[in-house]
Amino acid sequence: MPKGYWVAHIDVDDAERYKDYVAANAAPFAQYGARFLVRGGQKEVREGQMRARTVVIEFKDFETAKACYDSVAYQDAKALRDPVSAGDMEIIEGYGG
Repeated sequence: MPKGYWVAHIDVDDAERYKDYVAANAAPFAQYGARFLVRGGQKEVREGQMRARTVVIEFKDFETAKACYDSVAYQDAKALRDPVSAGDMEIIEGYGG
């Protein structure tokens, strides 16, 4: 079964308050078996425009990735993030080949 991924591109406006989101998302990510593949870090944009921060999180499957996002615990964490950042995020199924 293909894995599921969150792919997010984020601009953080208040790094100190963003830390509250990072602390709050730890519990739902642990509950749903999330594994960070990319979490910020050095990058070089080669085409188009991107936001400042890229995050890729792996889940055991697409359904688990969606369930984590829809969980009350993650939505509570997201409520801390929304006022201090802007971003684009998708949940995508991995390639099963």
